[in-house]
Amino acid sequence: MFVKAIQEVAGYTRAIHSISRNFGGKSIQRGSATLFFVNEEGWALTCRHVAQWIMQADAINKNYRAFLDQSPGLSGKQQNILAKSLNLSQDKACEMRITFVDCVDEIKNIRFVLHPNYDLALIKFEGFNKHHFQGRAKFLKDDQSAQPGAMLCRLGFPFPEFSNFKYNPEKNLLEWTSQGAARSPRFPIEGMLTRFLGDQNGKIYGIEMSTPGLRGQSGGPLFDSEGRIIGMQSRTKHLHLGFDIEDKEIVAHGKSKKINDYAFIHLGECIHVKVIKEFLRQHQISFDEE
Repeated sequence: MFVKAIQEVAGYTRAIHSISRNFGGKSIQRGSATLFFVNEEGWALTCRHVAQWIMQADAINKNYRAFLDQSPGLSGKQQNILAKSLNLSQDKACEMRITFVDCVDEIKNIRFVLHPNYDLALIKFEGFNKHHFQGRAKFLKDDQSAQPGAMLCRLGFPFPEFSNFKYNPEKNLLEWTSQGAARSPRFPIEGMLTRFLGDQNGKIYGIEMSTPGLRGQSGGPLFDSEGRIIGMQSRTKHLHLGFDIEDKEIVAHGKSKKINDYAFIHLGECIHVKVIKEFLRQHQISFDEE
């Protein structure tokens, strides 16, 4: 149903990769999110919470750079005092490196425009000579044509399998490298449009899906079998089903045991295409409709 649509949407849907570590640690955590391009001018869409996550990296790295610049020549006790003054601790990230995979050839500046009310943001890549994405998003022209019961698909990068990074002990810094896998496989997930989401004023701003959006798919497009954008994956909520099992005795692998189980349904929430198009028009950004 979605084979052709996925191939088309994949052309302009891209991964955001991150690596981070806590202060004093060498264990590296990988993260991912998704964006998709609106036009060839470098405008892309993602979630507001993803944009804020990217924006905080500069502050985190700047703070850690201050520690590295001031710590040489200090005793261990003095370094601990300096770290405390900079609010650095073993349970907080001290470094976060972000890279945008296969987006443009170079980035001189990135501009963010955050929606004031909804989990929606624009990213503008500036200073590039060539873009590495193909095509551009086609947004559903008739906002009312997608109704409950429609089968839709989301695309993103929920499983960060990239390995092109390392910790440099001499510099005490994380680094991107030319070795290892630089990409993670894209992952689609289908579902049924179940309900619409409204804000406190009764305005429909979102779409509920019968299946979850996976961690890392935030900012990825929601589309129909024709490849038309219906929305954007935002978050996943967890509703308690009430089918609770407590102290139930079962036999597993030939042994009797008591189990507890609390069932939830995981439903994806997406920003509605109408809200996305209003945001694009507000900022005079060109886009295609179909």
